[in-house]
Amino acid sequence: MTLVKFNADQKRKNGLMPGFTDVFDSIFNDTFLSDRMVSRVPAVNVSETGTSYQIELAAPGLKKEDFKLKLERDVLSISVEQTQQDQQQERNFTKREFSYTSFVRSFTLPESADENGIEAKYEEGILRISIPKHEDAKMASRQIEIS
Repeated sequence: MTLVKFNADQKRKNGLMPGFTDVFDSIFNDTFLSDRMVSRVPAVNVSETGTSYQIELAAPGLKKEDFKLKLERDVLSISVEQTQQDQQQERNFTKREFSYTSFVRSFTLPESADENGIEAKYEEGILRISIPKHEDAKMASRQIEIS
């Protein structure tokens, strides 16, 4: 048996099997990669300043009530569970579509983090979490002379 490499883009350019690849692409992209089938986890930026740690989570289209922040030992978990239900009347049929979105992002806080001072704010599609550092962990900066 001989294995033959099949390059769909090359076949499409050469005009061989022009309809097959279009049908395959539409079935694969519309069915298997639809919004309901793809798991989405929001992007996160984590940064550190001299006095705190900052977490920014990009989650447009949500409300602040959709978020749940939970601190368990030294693990901060951010979760969202959102359900939407749309209903349309067409002729004698009822069409219902359910949309369910959920995710959890967890971060292990360092020992220098002050768990009692954590603050969160959601605006313009970004959840911003500020985690202050303990006083003894704050970075001290000084000028060093070169001799």
